[in-house]
Amino acid sequence: MTAAPVRRVYVDMVGDLFHAGHVSLLREARRHGDWLVVGVLSDDTAASYKRRPIMTLSERVAVIESCRYVDEVIADAPFRVTQDFLAEHAITTVVHGDDLSPEGAESIYGPAVEAGGYVAVPRTGGISTTELIQRVLDSPRS
Repeated sequence: MTAAPVRRVYVDMVGDLFHAGHVSLLREARRHGDWLVVGVLSDDTAASYKRRPIMTLSERVAVIESCRYVDEVIADAPFRVTQDFLAEHAITTVVHGDDLSPEGAESIYGPAVEAGGYVAVPRTGGISTTELIQRVLDSPRS
C-alpha cells in the first residue's frame, strides 16, 4: 500500500514583530494541507512595498520556525511565485490573506491561481505590525 501524497502548502510573509494575526494565518494555512512551508521575505523585498522590517531576516526566521504550525521555512523567499519555485518545493497549494485583490493574487501567485491551487483565507482584523508599532508610540511613558 502506498502512502497518500503529502499536500504541501505555501504561505509567504514578512513576519515582523510576530503576533496573533500571524499565528492565525499560519494555523489556517496549515489546515489546507499536510506540510506547511513558510517563505519569509527579505528586508529589501518588504521595503519595496511597505516599511522596512524592525526585526532582521534571521530573527524573523527563528521566530516563525518556532511556530507549531510551521514545518519548513524558506528564508529570502521570492516576492513573485513562479512555476519553477512551486515545482522545486513541491507546493500544491498557496495560501494568502483575503486582503489581496484577485488582480494582486494573479500578479504575485499567478501559476498557483491558474492551476486552481490558490486559497484566500480570512485576515485577522484588529492587529497588525503597523498597529503594534502605533500602540508602542502611543503608550504612556513613565
